[in-house]
Amino acid sequence: MTTLLYNASVAGAPEGTPAYVYIDGDIIGEIGLGTPPPGMVANERTDCAGDLLIPGAIDCHVHTRDPGLTHKGDIASETAAARAGGVTSIMDMPNTVPPTTTMDLIRAKMDRAARVANANYAFFIGAAGATNLEDLAHADYRIVPGIKLFMGSSTGNMLVDKDDDLRRLFDLAASLDVIIVVHAEDENIIAANRARISALYGNAEVPVRMHREIRPAEACLRATERAIALARQYGTRLHIAHVTTADEAALLSDQPLSPSKRITAEVSPHHLLWCAEEDGDNPRMKMNPAIKTAADREALRHAVIDGRIDIIATDHAPHLLAEKAGGALRAASGAPMVQFSVPAMLGLFDTDTVVRLMCHNPAQLYGIRRRGSIAPGMYADIARIRRVTPYTVHDADVVSRCAWTPMDGRALRYRVIDTWLNGSRHGKAMPLEFAR
Repeated sequence: MTTLLYNASVAGAPEGTPAYVYIDGDIIGEIGLGTPPPGMVANERTDCAGDLLIPGAIDCHVHTRDPGLTHKGDIASETAAARAGGVTSIMDMPNTVPPTTTMDLIRAKMDRAARVANANYAFFIGAAGATNLEDLAHADYRIVPGIKLFMGSSTGNMLVDKDDDLRRLFDLAASLDVIIVVHAEDENIIAANRARISALYGNAEVPVRMHREIRPAEACLRATERAIALARQYGTRLHIAHVTTADEAALLSDQPLSPSKRITAEVSPHHLLWCAEEDGDNPRMKMNPAIKTAADREALRHAVIDGRIDIIATDHAPHLLAEKAGGALRAASGAPMVQFSVPAMLGLFDTDTVVRLMCHNPAQLYGIRRRGSIAPGMYADIARIRRVTPYTVHDADVVSRCAWTPMDGRALRYRVIDTWLNGSRHGKAMPLEFAR
């Protein structure tokens, strides 16, 4: 099967210059400026009508909820949502039921994904304190992207915050040269605040806006400082997930992403789009870590532009809308975002920035083979994007099983028109492979 995409604006090509992409099977065979050569024959030809072609995005922070929480979402439904949003590869987190803390559980997920996934896939292995160090030591990091560490409690009860456990984990990861991805919040601060605010409100519902007081900026900063100190002590590769504060961003280096940059960070779209002053009472916006101030949001946007933030990843975390009801102590934390992340970020940053942080950099950071770029020899994962008259997102548009979105009522100017996965609109998903 050969495919020709022409009359397109290809990311990385000179702006305003039409270009074409020739796909041979599942691989990009040729790209060029102008019109395709007269002798270029293809089984399928698509006139892109000037639309933007970008590499399929790689979302390296997704919770499909599979296994054990599949009433919220599963591998099939959440990868379908990803693909609908121009995300062609996802990396799934381990806080499931049971937690994904062994290679046997990783392989079970991969077997299921091979049957049902609608986007390329990989699965993190989770740290479980001292109980699974041997599992981590013998994991196959050619198919496992890294180790997920929860230094603050969240969905799944996988907290690891004892000093000895953390030291052994960072030492092990350094010896393996494997990346630790950390959810950094100080559990002692959170627990003390939860007890204090629970006592203050007694039997009354704690307002959602108090979630930010329970899980404050200080909790994020202290845990991030602790993780960075450990990474520097042991020489560990550390990736800080969902940075939320100006103070955390100030700890990060603006060095361009490279193998020598050992401490990296990501930000999630919801922390770039919303702030506590505007959205703090909305249970749909209740996240772990919490949405912070407008000043923090502005600092994060600057950190994306100046290079201190290396990756934009969604922390896609579906819950049923009924599970989002209630106050700060009852409403579930997290929201689905993978379907609308690419259009939302294109409305906030220039194309080069979005492609770098959502396509190129995830592939580079994790050593993903042959993905993340539109170039000859790469797998043909491509999203076709159109700038349109602003349209309003509604819950009814959602592909995720949870059937709602925090984007409900928000206007977007970009729409995903088409997606090619491994060379085809109907391409079969593949496991991601990592260079080690």
